[in-house]
Amino acid sequence: MKLQSASKREIKRVAVGTAAFDVLMIAGLFLLSQFGIGTFNYKVFLGALGGSVVAILNFTVMCLTIQKATEIEEKKQMKAFIQGSYNGRLALQALWVVICIIVPQIHTL
Repeated sequence: MKLQSASKREIKRVAVGTAAFDVLMIAGLFLLSQFGIGTFNYKVFLGALGGSVVAILNFTVMCLTIQKATEIEEKKQMKAFIQGSYNGRLALQALWVVICIIVPQIHTL
């Protein structure tokens, strides 16, 4: 399935917003480290990059799900399809959190 142009625009907006807040988070963690609160190293960048990829992927899958769901005529099937996608996307986010906790090279925040 191909993304609609409106979905592509919104995904770009999500990507830009995510990148902007990544910069703010990285700057904040750097400033905190200058006051002796926490440490600042490559782990912060890996965590930000991975989290951004998961967020953008999550939004992209949501867009594709809604596009496909509009083609389903029966409301119960449509609702079940959307709920299944939601559960899968939530599991993806939970998996990312678990990976952040388990892998010491990734900053959890």
